[in-house]
Amino acid sequence: MADQTAIPFLHMRGGTSKGPVFNKKDLPQDQETLGKVLMAAVGSGHQLNIDGIGAGNSVTTKVPILSKSNDEWADIDYFFVQVQALNKVVDFTTTCGNMLSAVGPAAIEMGLVKAKNDETIIKIRAVNTGGRFVSKVKTPNGNLVYEGEASIDGVPGTAAPVELKFMDITGSKTGKFLPTGNLKDLIDGIEVTCMDVTMPVVIGRAADFGISGYEEREKLDSNKPLFARMESIRLQAAKLMGLGDVSDSVAPKFALIAPPKQGGSLCVRYFMPWQTHPTLAVTSSQCLAACALTIGSVTDGLVDQFNGNGSDVLLEHPLGFMNVRLDYQNNGVHSVVRFAQILRTTRKLSSGLIYIPSSIWSG
Repeated sequence: MADQTAIPFLHMRGGTSKGPVFNKKDLPQDQETLGKVLMAAVGSGHQLNIDGIGAGNSVTTKVPILSKSNDEWADIDYFFVQVQALNKVVDFTTTCGNMLSAVGPAAIEMGLVKAKNDETIIKIRAVNTGGRFVSKVKTPNGNLVYEGEASIDGVPGTAAPVELKFMDITGSKTGKFLPTGNLKDLIDGIEVTCMDVTMPVVIGRAADFGISGYEEREKLDSNKPLFARMESIRLQAAKLMGLGDVSDSVAPKFALIAPPKQGGSLCVRYFMPWQTHPTLAVTSSQCLAACALTIGSVTDGLVDQFNGNGSDVLLEHPLGFMNVRLDYQNNGVHSVVRFAQILRTTRKLSSGLIYIPSSIWSG
C-alpha cells in the first residue's frame, strides 16, 4: 500500500489570491478529514508552508471545491475553505471573491460546464453562505482562454477578463445590512461600523488606531499592538453582530480606512484578520464600498457621499486600486445593495496530482 494518497487538482490564481482547486468527488466528504487533507496539501503551520504548495500567506492557501449543482438556479456549487497559512486551522464558514474568478474556468477545465461560443456564463452557488454569483468567461470558438488585455492591480501583466456579478449580498451572513442596528458602535473607546454586504466587516478609522492608513503591508504585519487591539474589537463586534465566538473564524474581517491619496474614493488597509492583505478582498471590497456611500458611518468626512441607486467606488489599497460598482439604495440603517459587479482575471498555474500522507487519508 502506498504511503501517500494522490488527489487530482488544479493550481489556480484567482484575482490576487491563489490555491488548489478540487472536484468534490475526489476529496473526503466529512469535514474533519477534509480539513486535515487540505492543511497537509498547503503545508499549514509553517511560515513558508515548506511541506505543501502554499506560500506562507493566507491569500495563497485558499481552496475552492467544485461540483455540479442540484440547485434549480445554479450550474456549479462552490464550497470554499480558507486554510490558514501559519496555523493549522481551517474555516468552512466564509467565502472568497478573488478565488470566485477561478471557479468558472476551473469548472470548464474539469468538464463540469461546457464552454459556449464567444463567452460562457456560469451561475454559481456559494455552499458556505448561500450566495449567488454570475461569472462571465471568455471562450472564443468554445475554447477557454487565459491570455487577454485586462489588468488588475496586485497581479503583473494582463489576462483575459472575468466579469463577476454578486447577488443576494445584503446581510449575507447575518441577514442585516447593519447587524448591530447602528451606523456606528463604540467598542474599547473606538468608533467602528459593523456592516454585512457579501462579507461581514468591522470598519474603523486608521487614525483612531494610531496609524496613517498608508503603511505598507510588512510594516503593519510587524505592528503586534495594532493586531491585538483590532482582534479585541473584532471579537466584541462579532458578538454584537450575532456571530458569537469567532476566535477561530476569519469572519468578520477587519478594515481600517483613511482619506484617499491617489484620486480614489477611500484608502483601505484590509486584514484577513490575522495578517494584512497584500491588496484587498473582492468580497469585503463590496462591504467597504457600501460603507463609503453610507452617510453616518465611520467614512463620514473621509469620502464624498451621496444618495443614489448605482455607484462606482474606487478603493485604494497597498498595490493600487479596486473598482466596485454597486446597485445600491441608500436608506441609512435599512440600506440595500441589490448587486455588485467587479472585474477580475484568473490563470491556471499547474494541474496534476497533489500528494498527502496516507496516514491522514487513504482515499
